[in-house]
Amino acid sequence: MSCIFCQIISGKIPGEIVHQDDEVIAFRDINPRAPIHILIVPRKHLAALSDLTEEELSILGKMGGIAKKLAEREGISERGYRIVVNCGAEGGQVVPHLHMHLLGGRQLSDEMG
Repeated sequence: MSCIFCQIISGKIPGEIVHQDDEVIAFRDINPRAPIHILIVPRKHLAALSDLTEEELSILGKMGGIAKKLAEREGISERGYRIVVNCGAEGGQVVPHLHMHLLGGRQLSDEMG
């Protein structure tokens, strides 16, 4: 598959992996928007949040739990962090593979768009 996240998951493209298990992988963003910017991605190619079936929705809880653990490990859970899931072109989704952004390490803007 030509999806860049699928290529990182398969090891065809290197990534700075910070978590991996049977369902989810997490790696540092190559174009970070904050000192800590980690992408949390299901291993299964799921294009967008809007495409998830009822059976696939549980992956969001798993991704959220990993975000919580990574925030603790990165030392940002006490001060605060942001979780973002963009959906579709107008929602700012650049890569058509469901992913969650974990952002922190500085005061984040109140701006949401």
